Amino acid sequence: MQKEKHLISSEHLDFDKINDLVTHNIEVELSDEAKNNIIKCREYLDKTIKESDQPIYGINTGFGSLYKHSISKEDLGKLQENLVKSHACGSGKEIDPKIVRIMLLLKIQSLSYGNSGVQLSTVERLIGMFNNNITPIIYEYGSLGASGDLAPLAHLCLPLIGEGKVHYKDDVLSGKEINTIMGWEPIQLQAKEGLALLNGTQFMSAFGVWCLIHAKRISTLADVIGATSLDAFDGRIEPFNALVHKIRPQKGQIATAERIRKLLEGSELIKQAKKHVQDPYSFRCIPQVHGASKDALKYTYDVFVTEVNCVTDNPNIFPEENEIISGGNFHGQPLALALDFLAIALAELGNISERRTFQLVSGSRDLPDFLVAKPGLNSGLMIPQYTAASMVSSNKQLAVPSSTDSIVSSNGQEDHVSMGANSAVKAFKVIDNLYSILGIELICASQAISFRRPLKTSPLLEDFLNNFCKDVSFIDIDRVLHDDIVNASNFLKRVEIDKY
Repeated sequence: MQKEKHLISSEHLDFDKINDLVTHNIEVELSDEAKNNIIKCREYLDKTIKESDQPIYGINTGFGSLYKHSISKEDLGKLQENLVKSHACGSGKEIDPKIVRIMLLLKIQSLSYGNSGVQLSTVERLIGMFNNNITPIIYEYGSLGASGDLAPLAHLCLPLIGEGKVHYKDDVLSGKEINTIMGWEPIQLQAKEGLALLNGTQFMSAFGVWCLIHAKRISTLADVIGATSLDAFDGRIEPFNALVHKIRPQKGQIATAERIRKLLEGSELIKQAKKHVQDPYSFRCIPQVHGASKDALKYTYDVFVTEVNCVTDNPNIFPEENEIISGGNFHGQPLALALDFLAIALAELGNISERRTFQLVSGSRDLPDFLVAKPGLNSGLMIPQYTAASMVSSNKQLAVPSSTDSIVSSNGQEDHVSMGANSAVKAFKVIDNLYSILGIELICASQAISFRRPLKTSPLLEDFLNNFCKDVSFIDIDRVLHDDIVNASNFLKRVEIDKY
């Protein structure tokens, strides 16, 4: 049976397609259109270099503040090889191989448009790495998010010249070793190629894609868990009435209120008479808070879906117009602002979640203190709220914008940078914390619903809780709750959410 393949072309990649390609090991190959674009651009560049001695930034000059130095035609290839080696100076933890695979895919896509001047063989080697699940080792720090993601992309591309390290079939191999195993000769980089490989926003973009895929899931889960908590707290449905949101028609707010109403359809708990006339904000204002985060996610999505389908290296080559232009498409400011916004929006989902957890364990509304049947001897769910509070506080710190910072680099030539790579890494960490924060709320909500029996919540939420209780059962007496938090987090990462 022939393997499914995806053709790299001018057709836009969306996040569902990227997720499929990366997680299901679908092979990619260049369309005829992409091959022609790459070849045509390379031939134009070679012709231009041969016929002209005029300085062209990064092609026959040094880089950054070294642009004043001319490079002889004999050394143009060596210049590009030296660039890749010298810029591979990342530090910190290794990034997740899934992020690296997205980086590879996005770099291939960007080079396929024919404005970068690379050899066809260079792009095909990157495709070979992607298709064979060869993931270069890349580190968290080294990019300022301005002249492209220089250090991370240098590590991504070191194996092309037989350098660096990669993950392959549970082993860590050198670039030389993986080339030997695959029967590949090192790529002899030509003029402009190193710059085309290193300039670009693929580190920031890959993190953004991953974060947005998970943010969409988390946004849905926050609504489901928030609705469960509302019912467990014996909350009121009136604040979710469509009339309330019709007179303040923020899109995310309207969508959230509608979803909560749907989630609670058929609930016996929500219909019972209430002793109280009003709920705390963490319940009553779910549409306004969750909805604002949804709107922020939409903005961020629009920025990134554009970014992953464009050219971000420098200089840009336009064969049809007979132009080679040194510009600034590598600057990560659009991404930095969007990633900071994303981190803030997601951190707020955790912030309000922890407040609902606090309310559920507070002994209010006929629920036992800390949701334990025999308090005193047992502490119940007292300390998971501490854990949630700790992670919420961490997320607040991580949500402090990186894009408001700039440190001059390259001897003053690169005098404004976006720090978008730091924004990307921070957003990734916010999401990791959020799964645990929401998991803790779900443990508390599930426990509280049990104390409301024999009344039931809605059929949808009963189904959700039944699935959850297979992983985290009712807490009758004290046990090691770390394991339950891990199980709850893992449940949220894998549960099918489409029906909710």
